[in-house]
Amino acid sequence: MAETKVAKEPEPETETDLQQYADGWISERKGTGVPGFLKLAYIVIIAGVLGYFFLYMNGEVDHSTRGALVRQFNQVTQSAPVLMYATIAMVVVFALIVVVFAFKAVHKD
Repeated sequence: MAETKVAKEPEPETETDLQQYADGWISERKGTGVPGFLKLAYIVIIAGVLGYFFLYMNGEVDHSTRGALVRQFNQVTQSAPVLMYATIAMVVVFALIVVVFAFKAVHKD
């Protein structure tokens, strides 16, 4: 006669295994890290934001229909490259903080 194996039921999670954020809207198991796809998403999104700032720093001047209007607007209002480069620098600092936070080792609370 063949033996039948009885599957063990997983132990129920205790409240100490879960960590709550945002008044219980977000919960996670303690000691879990940031998933790999989310780390990659941070990098891709940050690269897209920086690329957008560099490409459209002075508006969409090469657009076929509204490019001429944007160029005229830029001539009248003057561009502010210092402000744009300062904004880009702040985005870079924020991006570095986010990436370091996402890639650092998980610590136990």
